[in-house]
Amino acid sequence: MNVPSNLKYAKSDEWVSVEGNVATIGISDFAQDQLSDVVFVEINVSTGDELKKDTTLATLESVKAAADVNAPVSGKVLDVNESLSDSPEVVNSDPYGKAWMVKVELSNPSELDALMDATAYEKHCEERSH
Repeated sequence: MNVPSNLKYAKSDEWVSVEGNVATIGISDFAQDQLSDVVFVEINVSTGDELKKDTTLATLESVKAAADVNAPVSGKVLDVNESLSDSPEVVNSDPYGKAWMVKVELSNPSELDALMDATAYEKHCEERSH
């Protein structure tokens, strides 16, 4: 399981990369592995939208299940990864790179404090795998 140490993680398996006041959000390697082959990605927000923490920002469908992707932080949507609708398999092959879903301008940076670091997230995943 790949858990980059420079990211923050939500219990619901989203990751956040922060540069300045901009957060990039996607789903973790653990989440894509649990879903198996992702065949459909629908991002439910648009550039300019205000995204609230814990609201659904995307829906993923795989050969095994459907899953919602929730916002681990609040902010204004700056960019949406439109290419995922044409190539949903990227969520499996590159969850921390090309499969980012949205970029938001943080409206409440203190929300990041509630997220886990890589060590805590790895432990969280292990607890659910047993």
